[in-house]
Amino acid sequence: HLSDSAVGDMPMPLEIELVPALSDNYVYLIREPVSGAVAVVDPAEAAPVDIALLAKGWEPSLIINTHHHGDHIDGNAELIAKYGCKLVGPTSEKARIPGMDQTVREGDEITIGNERGMVFETPGHTKGHISVHFPGGNALFAGDTLFVLGCGRMFEGTPEEFWTSLEKLRALPDDTMIFCGHEYTQSNAKFALSVDPNNAELKAQAAEIERKRAQGLPTVPARLGDDRKANPFLRADDPSLAASVGQPDNAIAAF
Repeated sequence: HLSDSAVGDMPMPLEIELVPALSDNYVYLIREPVSGAVAVVDPAEAAPVDIALLAKGWEPSLIINTHHHGDHIDGNAELIAKYGCKLVGPTSEKARIPGMDQTVREGDEITIGNERGMVFETPGHTKGHISVHFPGGNALFAGDTLFVLGCGRMFEGTPEEFWTSLEKLRALPDDTMIFCGHEYTQSNAKFALSVDPNNAELKAQAAEIERKRAQGLPTVPARLGDDRKANPFLRADDPSLAASVGQPDNAIAAF
């Protein structure tokens, strides 16, 4: 469970539970404490989500899908059958996510109780991928667009589309916490160090990641302001990084 210590001494309006699923997925439970409303983000499978909900005594009324891949939606049907949740996801993936009650696009809002999340269209990993930012909770649910120290594989988009998506997310406030779809941070750090070996901030973060993983702790969430300094995929327009990967103008094409 993420207490108010996750973002300093300011209490979080949202209670966020991280639920490991499959081999390396993260599902998120979001509770808005004033109303008690609960949402589930990207249920890869239903069983661990159901166990976490029962342990907290929470009942979800909403499921949010960031994109259509099975490891983000395969728990939808079972949770909807049990809890009667509504399902919301990207408009442009309506044909690939069965049973959506609401679809959203750039600039739309997703409401959980009294908390409103802003929808960003972030194509690249998939054509219709969305990310959702809850400014009141300093929380970004980035699916497989942005990982801690990395980004998702570019299955359906172009480098330019993916870079535009990442630019949207890196422009969010420093204290935004990144809640991403997978525990890939350790391997992401190794790649980042291979292309940006002199980045002191990156080296410090990589050491902390090794410590956490050695203790079996998650590396997610992470602060966007820190990731912006160390994640090469958020720094593809930095001349020093571009030079290090042999791209004199920018590193977008290289990645």
